[in-house]
Amino acid sequence: MGGLGLAGIAGGAAAARAWMPGDSGIAHAQEHQPGAPMPMTHNMVEGDVDPAVNGFDPTAILTDFDYGAVSTLPGGQTLREYQIVASEKLIEIAPGVTFPAWVYNGRVPGPTIRCTQGDRLRITFTNGSTHPHSIHFHGIHSPAVDGLTPVPPGGTFVYEFDADPFGLHLYHCHTVPFRRHIHKGLYGAFIIDPPTPRLPAKELIMVMNAFDTNFDAENEFYAVNTVAFHYAKHPIPVTLGELVRVYLVNLTEFDPLNSFHLHANMFNVFRTGTRLEPHEYTDMIAMAQGERHILEFSFKFPGQSMFHAHQSEFSELGWLGIFEASPAIKAAAGFDQAIVAGICDLSSPTGGTL
Repeated sequence: MGGLGLAGIAGGAAAARAWMPGDSGIAHAQEHQPGAPMPMTHNMVEGDVDPAVNGFDPTAILTDFDYGAVSTLPGGQTLREYQIVASEKLIEIAPGVTFPAWVYNGRVPGPTIRCTQGDRLRITFTNGSTHPHSIHFHGIHSPAVDGLTPVPPGGTFVYEFDADPFGLHLYHCHTVPFRRHIHKGLYGAFIIDPPTPRLPAKELIMVMNAFDTNFDAENEFYAVNTVAFHYAKHPIPVTLGELVRVYLVNLTEFDPLNSFHLHANMFNVFRTGTRLEPHEYTDMIAMAQGERHILEFSFKFPGQSMFHAHQSEFSELGWLGIFEASPAIKAAAGFDQAIVAGICDLSSPTGGTL
């Protein structure tokens, strides 16, 4: 699918706010019946982003965990080795809207690095771009491998440390100007599993991000895992009663907070994932950049349940998705299509008739 290209990127701001539907086809919130497909009168752009164009698929990213090349050191410690390359790439963040990203391993977000507490990690970073870059890992390690020293174009650096503590962390470029390097896409999730595994669950990685397409330090598109409205157009299938575990990371630049709200349900929050007992039970959580939490929940009732940022502007500009809860046979069959007639009726602020 063709994008706007560099010359048309500035038009992304107008495009993001010009997806308003007419009165025809509007289905108000109170018309939705339990168990029926979610009616959608959202200001959602028509069409879809072809994963082949970007070279990555947000649906696949949900469950794509990189455990590295595994071997055993002489002392018996597990060694995990990773290869990460920074480069420049034009990606499509909404149908017809492209963005000149900086990427780790060809995607935004970068690969989700996963290991177990106590593993030795050896990450070989190659800077294949035209700008200095680095990788700063959150967690506990020597300052010598903290990623504050830029790696020049064409250069290589090896980050080696023991994974500690267990929890949900992240990594990102730490080269100045910081906000530019993060906003352009150089970030990813970093999961350290506890020595005693968590309970079995359907595990999903969600990185909240956003894109300033006209470079005025204000975002025009918001998303989870980069592509606006992807999980509204491709609902995430779950099985009734199964434990769902979301590894949620906020890497949104330019906005002080982002948030996650789950409809018709509640979730346990494990802040930073560094303890095995939940901190709270809620249906909405706000997070600053760099905050990350593990959310656990299950669905009691079948049907489509929305999840989105509780900043209305963010959800209207792409940060919105759907879980499809079904019996085991249907959930295992694959992803259903949402009924795209619209979720947010912007012509009726209450979502219905008074």
